[in-house]
Amino acid sequence: MSSQSAANNLITRTQAVFDEGGLLSRFIRGYRRREVQQQMAEEVASCLSYTHKLVLEAGTGVGKTFAYLVPALLSGKQVIVSTGSKNLQEQLFYKDLPALLEMLKLKVPVSLLKGRSNYLCQRLMAAQMDAAFSHDEKLLDDLLKLNQFAQATEDGDLGNLTGVAEDARAISLVASAQDSCTGQRCAFYDECFTRKARARAMNARLIVVNHHLFFADRVLKDTGFAELLPDVDAVIFDEAHLLPDIAIQYFGSQLSTGSLRRLLDGIERLTEGELGDTQGLKLLPQRARVKLDAWQNCLLDAGSSDFRQLLKDKTAALAAAELIGELSALEALRLANLGRSEPLDDFAVKLPELKQKLERFIACDDPGSAYGIDIGERHLMLRISPIDIAKACRELFSEDTAWVFTSATLQVERSLQFFTRELGLTSPVPASAKRSQSSRTQSSIAQSTRTQSSTAGAKAAMCKEVLLDSPFDYPRQSLLCVPRRLGSVANQDAMVRQLTEVCLKLIKAAKGRTFILFTSHRMMEAVARSLVGRCHYPLLVQGQGSKQQLLSKFRQLGEAVLLGTGSFWEGVDVRGKLLSCVIIDKLPFASPDDSLYKARASRVEARGGDPFLEISLPQAVIALKQGAGRLIRDETDRGVLVICDNRLVNRPYGQAFLQSLPPMARTRDLNAACAFLEAID
Repeated sequence: MSSQSAANNLITRTQAVFDEGGLLSRFIRGYRRREVQQQMAEEVASCLSYTHKLVLEAGTGVGKTFAYLVPALLSGKQVIVSTGSKNLQEQLFYKDLPALLEMLKLKVPVSLLKGRSNYLCQRLMAAQMDAAFSHDEKLLDDLLKLNQFAQATEDGDLGNLTGVAEDARAISLVASAQDSCTGQRCAFYDECFTRKARARAMNARLIVVNHHLFFADRVLKDTGFAELLPDVDAVIFDEAHLLPDIAIQYFGSQLSTGSLRRLLDGIERLTEGELGDTQGLKLLPQRARVKLDAWQNCLLDAGSSDFRQLLKDKTAALAAAELIGELSALEALRLANLGRSEPLDDFAVKLPELKQKLERFIACDDPGSAYGIDIGERHLMLRISPIDIAKACRELFSEDTAWVFTSATLQVERSLQFFTRELGLTSPVPASAKRSQSSRTQSSIAQSTRTQSSTAGAKAAMCKEVLLDSPFDYPRQSLLCVPRRLGSVANQDAMVRQLTEVCLKLIKAAKGRTFILFTSHRMMEAVARSLVGRCHYPLLVQGQGSKQQLLSKFRQLGEAVLLGTGSFWEGVDVRGKLLSCVIIDKLPFASPDDSLYKARASRVEARGGDPFLEISLPQAVIALKQGAGRLIRDETDRGVLVICDNRLVNRPYGQAFLQSLPPMARTRDLNAACAFLEAID
C-alpha cells in the first residue's frame, strides 16, 4: 500500500469511528457526533500519516482526548502521548485507553511511565527499616505502611498508595531519586520498580508519559546517558501550553541547596560506621554545611530573585567562595579514600557534579541565560534558564517524527504564532500575512488554519496550525462581568475591601459554588481573612490540604467556596451546578522583577521590540484563558465569570484578552451577574 493510500485509509477509518452509527455511538450512551471532534481526529490522522507538525487549539468540549487517541491506536505506529499533569496521565491510562481498546477491539501494548520520584526504591526502603528504631512514632507508622505496600505492589507506583498522606516525609525518604541511585551495583537492581517501568515502556506501542519525563529523557540522550524512552514514530503533547516553561527548565540547569545538604549529611553519617577512623571526614562535611547555611542566609537577606544583582553583595560573594573551598577540600579527601566504602564511592560521583553546578551558577557568565533563585520553605532552588529556547526546540522536534501539540489555550487574539515561535516550530511571519478567520458561532466549526514549511514542498518540515472552537453555546450558558467602580489594583488595602464585598454578593447569589482565583498568595490570604465570619458558606483555602483533597471536599460539600492561586487556575474539572461562579482578582501578568523576564525583555528592547506586547501580554492572555476555562466544562453548565480588574475594559490591551476568551455574554452590572446566578437553579 502506498503512503498516500495508507494515509487515506487511516483517515477513513478514523472518520468512521466518530460517525453517527460508528463505534463510539454503539458503546457510549447518548453519543452525539461532534463535527469539531471528528475534524480534530482527521487532522491528527493526517499528521501521523505524513509525519509533519500539527499545532491545534481545541476549545473546551471538543473531546480532544479521544480525537488524538483513536488515530494513534489505529495507526499501528509507536506513539508517545505526553500530558502536563499526573492526573491526566492516569486518566488516559486507567480510564480512556482501556475503554477505547475495548471499543476498537484492539490488543495494543500500552504503558504508563512516570518520573523516577513516583516509584518506591527498595534499597531506600530497606535502609529506612534498618534504622526504624531511630524514627518517631508517626514516621515509623508511615514507613511500616510503605513497607507493606512494597511487598504487595507489582509496579511500585506511589500514586496507588493509600493510608499515607501524599506529602508525608516517609514518602520522600523512600521515593526513587537520581542522586541516591546506585544503578547496576544496587542489590535490588533486578527487582527495581523504576527499571521495570522503563523496560515496559520500551516494548509498548503507546506510551503515556508527562512533559517533565519527556524532556528529562531528551536531556539524558544529549548527555550520552541511557535513554528512558524509545525513539518513536509520533509524539502527541496534550496540555501543550505548558511546554515552554518546562522546556526552559530542562534546557537550563537547577540546583537545590537541599541536594547539597543531603549529600553532606550522607557523608557525615558514614563516619558513624566503617569510616569513623578517617581523619577529617566528619569535620569537613560539618564545616561545609556551616558555609552552605551562611551563603543561603546571605541570599535570603538580600531579598532578590535575580542572582546577577546579588553578585554585587560582597558578603554573599565571600560566603560563596568559602563554600566552594570547603567542597573542594571534601572532594580531595574522598578521592584519597576511594574504594574503602561503596556509599562513599557513590558520593565520589555526586559531589563533583553538584560542585560543578554550583560553580557554574556562581560564575554567572553566560549572556544567553538568566540566573534566578526560588525561595522555598527550607531550601533555595538555583536556576539557570535559557533566554531563548527556539533553537533547542527546533533541534528536538526532528523532521522524521510526527509531532502533535494540542491544548484548549494556545491562541492569542486568534493566532497561534506566540506558541509556535517560542518553540521554534515556525519562523517569523511577515506582518502583511493575514490569517483567515471564521465566525465563532455554535453552528460553525470556527476553524482557522495556517500551514508553513521551511522548505518548499518538504512535508517533513511542515507545521500546520488549526483552531477549533468549543461547541458550547457560551452566549447562552455564561456571562462575563467586569464590575464598575473597582479601585486601583495598585492599592491593595482598598482592593481587599472591594474584592471582599464583590465576592460576598456573588457568593450569596450563587449559593456558595464559587472559585476565587488569585494571582498572589498574599492577596488570597488577605481576602480569606476578610471573608471569615462574613461568608455563610464553607470556605476552603489553598494550603489547608492538598489540591486533590480540597477539590474532593469542594465536591462533597456542594455549596462551598474555594480560594486558590496558580495550581487551581488549570487542570481542575468541576462540572454541573457544583461550580457556578469563578471570580478572578486581577489580570495575571507575571512579575517584571523575574530574572528570566528581565533578561528576555532586555533582548527584545535591544532589537527595538516591545517586551510588554511580545512577552507579558501573550503570557497573561494564556493564563487568563486557563482560569476562565474552569467555569464551563459541559454543554449543560451555566455560570458567571467575574474579572475584578478595570484594565480589561479601559486599557487598549484589554481587547487582546477579550478576543481570546470564549464568546460569553458581557455586562459591567454586578446586579445582572447576580441575577444570572440566581436564575441557574
